[in-house]
Amino acid sequence: MKASGASPSSVAPVPVRAGWFRDHGWWLAAIALLLVLPHIPGLNSNFGRSLLSQMAIATVFALSYNLLLGQTGLLSFGHAVYFGLGGFAAIHVMRAINAGLGLPMPLVPLAGAASGLFFGMLFGSLTTRRAGVVFALISLGVGELVFAASGMLQGWSGGEGGLTANRAAGPHLFGLDFASQLQVYYIIVFWTLVAAWLMYAFTRTPVGRMCNAIRDNPERVAFVGYDPQRVRFIVFAIAAMFAGLAGGLHAINYEIVAIDAVGAARSGIVLLMVYIGGEAYFVGAILGAITITWLQVSLSDYTTAWQLYLGLFFIAIVLFAPGGLAGLIMMHGPIVRTRAFRSVIKAYALAAIPALSMLLAAIVLLEINYRLSTQPESGSSMKLFWVGIDTATPWPWLVAGVLAVGGFYAFRKTWPYVGAAWQRACDEAGPHHDAGGAGDAR
Repeated sequence: MKASGASPSSVAPVPVRAGWFRDHGWWLAAIALLLVLPHIPGLNSNFGRSLLSQMAIATVFALSYNLLLGQTGLLSFGHAVYFGLGGFAAIHVMRAINAGLGLPMPLVPLAGAASGLFFGMLFGSLTTRRAGVVFALISLGVGELVFAASGMLQGWSGGEGGLTANRAAGPHLFGLDFASQLQVYYIIVFWTLVAAWLMYAFTRTPVGRMCNAIRDNPERVAFVGYDPQRVRFIVFAIAAMFAGLAGGLHAINYEIVAIDAVGAARSGIVLLMVYIGGEAYFVGAILGAITITWLQVSLSDYTTAWQLYLGLFFIAIVLFAPGGLAGLIMMHGPIVRTRAFRSVIKAYALAAIPALSMLLAAIVLLEINYRLSTQPESGSSMKLFWVGIDTATPWPWLVAGVLAVGGFYAFRKTWPYVGAAWQRACDEAGPHHDAGGAGDAR
């Protein structure tokens, strides 16, 4: 009887705590993972920690671009402008610190964010007046304008050689001198987490929701009384601010900023990051940043044709996985807990064997042709997968051809098996299966 008279206050904290952990569990897991990563074997070297730092910087940059493309439907070809201008502002502040300015080095990225916000408001007042193709073309023009001006104003940009600074020369807050890559990694991760959380919070605000409405139906937004241009301007300025923050982190990590930071190539690479990761998902920009950074840094150590592989990877995503890497993951969510999911895994494993055969054949053929077309002076002998081959003989071509044709034939034979396993899992998941790609994606 006493149990029935228990006060509500005695049981209320339980669901509150459960709800808090449910809402913030992924963030806590991310913090724990990022703290541990630089100490894992294989990543505990200066190279590994530098790679992790570059991934974190790319994450902030990609998330800022996703505010435009994924949230608001604005395709920009000049987003690197705000990254680069933020980097220049940060490197000038670093040089001032080296000259005696008593500002702690960990606060330097804020100079990049302030620069990105200022120029985002300046250029955004022009570019956001229109959407669609017009916006994309204007952003491209602004990007080319800033790149050309940066080359002309060499006293400000340093020209092709760029500007350098010393991150270790300045006030050592809490004993941090940033002489080691580990210290640099942790300050970059700190700002990455802050930026990611703020951008995620922005997507949950009324303005963030209105960005989604403008992306989907701007005419209706105007009909209900909101100004689409004003909302575009707000999100543009915020995206530019976080791009500038990424540029400031870039300045601290590399201790140099050159005019390529505002170039079209950097704008293009962030577009690839967001689209490959999945522009419809917040986590997609993170996956894309990690993937592309790894391809740029690690794959380039194994092959000079890494950009060719990147292009083919992008084409494959566009053709076969328009939802990006995040979309592929999310579509499996509803069937993971079904018993039939085991058969899906088995089907994937069966299809993976001939798929790997085709991939191996494609790599062999690409590497041989790339070597012969770009380095004919090196001769016909080359080493691939630690095996020496002679491209002057027909055997490498014949083996690759057999692997490609045989792999495709076997892969084609596995399609019905994979389809049947997938259908059984979907049937077992029931009506909730439709949620696989339609969760709170944006």
